[in-house]
Amino acid sequence: MYNRILIATDGTELSDKAVHAGLDLAALCGASVIALKVVSHYPRSYLEGSDLLDIKEAKRIEEQWTTQAQTLLNGVKAFGHERKVNVTTEIAHSDLVAESIVEMAKKHDCDLIVMASHGRKGLQRLLLGSETQHVLTHSHVPVLVLR
Repeated sequence: MYNRILIATDGTELSDKAVHAGLDLAALCGASVIALKVVSHYPRSYLEGSDLLDIKEAKRIEEQWTTQAQTLLNGVKAFGHERKVNVTTEIAHSDLVAESIVEMAKKHDCDLIVMASHGRKGLQRLLLGSETQHVLTHSHVPVLVLR
């Protein structure tokens, strides 16, 4: 059915449910998994919603976020090992989360993307947009969205 599944995670409780469901599906199909965490760049201006920090401090924060992402992905890999699923981890550094997910699926020739829906509604969805919606409309492979 599926040979290579990309599982996108952000470490939230809902995302963890998607990770476990994706790993269970991979175990059933005998598929390998690419576990992906997208790490945003630290905002560099007031217009991006941040206090201005010197470049060294911003770089330190980004490195900390990368370390946290790797720890999260190592946990996904351990869960995969328990289910006898081969898991490869990837960290993408980008402010374009949805585009990174779609591109990573292409790069690794994945035939399914698994991710959580955060269920934003109303004004919040209008203002923030929906990464899941963007992946659904731009992906060339099926997307399994879990709530």
